[in-house]
Amino acid sequence: MSEEIKTLTISIYTENNIGLLNRISAIFQRRHINIESLTTSQSEIENVNRFVIVVKMTETQAKKIVGQIEKQVEVIKAYYHTNDETIFTENCMFKIKSELLFEEPQIQNIIKESDARIVTVNREFFVLENTGRRHEIEELRKKLDKFGIMQFVRSGRIAVTKDEMKITELLSK
Repeated sequence: MSEEIKTLTISIYTENNIGLLNRISAIFQRRHINIESLTTSQSEIENVNRFVIVVKMTETQAKKIVGQIEKQVEVIKAYYHTNDETIFTENCMFKIKSELLFEEPQIQNIIKESDARIVTVNREFFVLENTGRRHEIEELRKKLDKFGIMQFVRSGRIAVTKDEMKITELLSK
C-alpha cells in the first residue's frame, strides 16, 4: 500500500549564509518535489534564521529530505510537521482602482466580510491587506477579480507548531 501524499511544513533553523537557499532548494529539485511556498526570516533566537517551506510529499520522503537538509553545514536543525500539528497563515495585498471604492458598494461589503483592511488610499488606487488561510485569500481574490485587480501578491506560509520545538534547549547545549 502506498503512503499518502500530504501537505507538510518543513521548518529549518539556520545560520544566515549566502548560497544556503540554493543548496536547500536543490535538495527538493533533485527529488522532483515542488516547493509550494517558502518564507525565511529571523527566528526566536538571535542570529538564527528560520525557513518555512510548504511541500506536498509523503512523510517518508520528508524524513529523508530533513536528514539531507541537516547535513548542510549552516543548518542547526530541521523538522517537518503536518497541517494538524501547526498553526499557520498567509498574508496578501491587493491594489485596486480608487474609484471602485466609492462607486461599487459591493467592494465595501467584500472588505467588511473578509476582515480585510485598507492600508492606503490615494487618487489612483487603494491597497487592501488580508491575512488568512490560502483558500480564504483565494476566495477574496475571486470576489475582487470581477472588479479588476491592478496588482496582487501573497506571502508564503508562516507557521508555528502546536508543540514546543525545543530548539532553544538544543542550542544551549
